[in-house]
Amino acid sequence: MYIQILSFIGAAFLLLTLSRLGLALWQWRRVSAVHGLGCVMLGGLRIDAHLVALGVAPGLLLAPWMDGVPTAMWLLGLWLQIVWLLICLLELSTPLFIVEYDTRPNRIYIDYLKYPQEVFGMLWRGYRGTAVLVLVLLVLVGWIGHGLFAAGRPTLDGMGWLMRAVLWLAGVALAFLAIRGTLRHRPINPSNVAFCGDALVNTLPLNSLYNVLYAAYCLKNERAPADAYGKLPDEVVIDTVRRCAGLAGEVIDPAIPTLHAVRTSQLAKGQRRPRNVVVIVEESLGARFTGFLGDTALTPCLDALSAEAWTFTRAYATGTRSVRGLEALVAGFPPALSEAVLRLPDTQSRFFTLAQYLRPQGYKSHFVYGGEAHFDNMKSFFMGNGFDVLHDQPTFLKPAFSGTWGVSDEDMFGRLHDILSAPSEQPQLVLAFSVSNHSPWEYPAGRIEPVGEPASVENTVRYADWALGRFFEQARTQPYWEDTLFLVAADHDARVGGRDCIPLRHFHIPALILGGSVVPRLDARIVSQIDLPVTLLGLLGGNAMHPMIGHDLNDPAAGGRALMQYGENFGYLKGDLLTVLEPQRAPTLWRYGLPDSYQSLDVDADLAREALAHALWPHQVYRARGYTLPGC
Repeated sequence: MYIQILSFIGAAFLLLTLSRLGLALWQWRRVSAVHGLGCVMLGGLRIDAHLVALGVAPGLLLAPWMDGVPTAMWLLGLWLQIVWLLICLLELSTPLFIVEYDTRPNRIYIDYLKYPQEVFGMLWRGYRGTAVLVLVLLVLVGWIGHGLFAAGRPTLDGMGWLMRAVLWLAGVALAFLAIRGTLRHRPINPSNVAFCGDALVNTLPLNSLYNVLYAAYCLKNERAPADAYGKLPDEVVIDTVRRCAGLAGEVIDPAIPTLHAVRTSQLAKGQRRPRNVVVIVEESLGARFTGFLGDTALTPCLDALSAEAWTFTRAYATGTRSVRGLEALVAGFPPALSEAVLRLPDTQSRFFTLAQYLRPQGYKSHFVYGGEAHFDNMKSFFMGNGFDVLHDQPTFLKPAFSGTWGVSDEDMFGRLHDILSAPSEQPQLVLAFSVSNHSPWEYPAGRIEPVGEPASVENTVRYADWALGRFFEQARTQPYWEDTLFLVAADHDARVGGRDCIPLRHFHIPALILGGSVVPRLDARIVSQIDLPVTLLGLLGGNAMHPMIGHDLNDPAAGGRALMQYGENFGYLKGDLLTVLEPQRAPTLWRYGLPDSYQSLDVDADLAREALAHALWPHQVYRARGYTLPGC
C-alpha cells in the first residue's frame, strides 16, 4: 500500500507544480508585475501538501495494519484514482475558467453542477475543441493514474507490530501537519498564500480542487436570511433600502442598484489637496469602558480626544466580531445572518471597499495589523479589494512587545506614524487595526500603572488607551496632521451577552472623527458603523460614486437608525424603537431606553418591513455581485 501512496504523492506534486508553472508563465505579465513567481510556486507547495495529505490520509491510517490485504489495496487504489481524476479535471479546466472569470475555479464551478444540461450544451457549442482536448487529456492522465495507483503489493512483510505502530504514528503526524499547513493560530487557508493586490495572481498558489473544496466549505457561511426571517420581493427590498438610505431618483445602474454619488460637505469644498484617510479600529472597546460614554475611568486619552473631535455619542456596532466591524467600517456593508463578507468566497475581489473607491483617485492603501493577517481571511479580502500594502506581524522585525495575538498597539501605531510621515506624492488610506485588547490580556510592562490583576481586560483597555493617546500626541505635531482625516471607532464590545434578544448596551461603541479642520462637537444622533465610511467620503468630497447604504452624517437630517446582528437575531433600531427578527418567529417590537430598558409594544408593520428588507438586502446583493463599482 505504501507504494501506491508514494506514487500518488509524487505524481500529484509533479502535476500540480507543472500546472501552476504553466499558468504563471501564461499570466507572466501579471505575475512579473508583482514579482510573484517565487511566492506563487512556494505558496503552491504548501497548498498542494495540504490537498495531497487529505488524499492519502485514509491510506496512511490503514496501511500499517492492512498492508497486503487485497481488498484494502484495491479500495485504496480506487480512492486514489478518484482523487487523481478530480485533481486533473480541475486543473485541465482551469485555463478556460480563468479566461471566463479571471480566477481559478471557485463557487461558480459548484453552481454550474446544478445545471449539467445547460453547461455541457454551452461547452459543446462554444468550446467544442477545448472540451474534446480536455476529455482526451483526462483519459490519458486517468490511464496513467490507473497504472500508478490501481494495484499495490505488500511492503511490510515481516515487520513487527511495534514498528507498525511507530509507522502509523509517523504517518498520522505528517498528515496532520501537512493538512493543518501552519503552526500558527489557525489552519492554512487562501489568505496564507495571498501576497499582492492582483486577485488572479493570489489564486495561482492555490490549486483548483482545493479552491473548489474551500468554496464548498464556505457555503455553510452563506445561510439565506429569507429562510429564517421571511421573504419579500427583490424589488421591494431594493426600493425600501434605497428609500431608507435617502437615495432619490432613478437607479443609475441596475447591476449596482444602490450606486450613487458622494455628497460633498462644506468642509471638503475648502480643502487644499486630497487628504490622507486613517481608519483606526480599536479591538473590543465598548462604550462601557470609556469615561465620556460609560461609567469608568479607563480611557483618559480617548476621553480627551472626544472633546477635540466630531464625537458620536450613540454609535452602534453592527455585530459582535471583528470581521463585522471591519466589513462595516471599511466596506460600509451591513450585517447579515451569514458570515461577514471577509470570509465569503465571492467577495475576495470586485467587492467595494474604501480602498477600491480611492484607488482611481490616486490613493495608496495600507492595512496595518499587529497580528497575522490571514486570521479571519483579512489578508485575502483586503489585498483583493484595493489595498496595496500589507503590514502585519511578520513585517515588524523588532517590536517593542509581541504577545499571543501579535505585536503591541504601540508598535502598530509606530508603523502608522512611519507611513504618514514618509515623503509621498500620493495621498494615503490606512486601515490600522489594534490587537492588544484581547485575552489573554498581554501588554508591555512599564506603560501603565496596573490596578489589581495585571492580566485583566481593564488593564489592557488602559494600555490600549495609552497607546492611542501617545500616537495622537505625536501626530498633532506632524505636518500630516492638517492633511489627514482620522476615524477612530471600536469594532465591537468585549464579551457581548445578556438576556435581551438584542443587548443594545453591548453594541454601543465609541466613534469619533478628528484631524486638521474637523470642527469638534458632540453628536447625539443614533449612528450605525455603516454610516461612518460614508461620512468620511462626504468630508473628502469629489463627485465619484459608491454603493454604500449608510447615511452621510454631514447632513443634519441623516442618522437616526442602526442595524445589528446578534447571533441569529437581527435588530433594527430607529429612534427609540427596536424591531427584532428571529428565525421562524414573528417580529417583535420594543421601546428602548438608555442604558438597558425594554418595553414590549405591538409590532409596527412598516417598521417590520423595513427591518426585513435590511436583513434580506446583504444576501441579495451578495448573490447578485452587485456591491462594487462599475468597471471593477
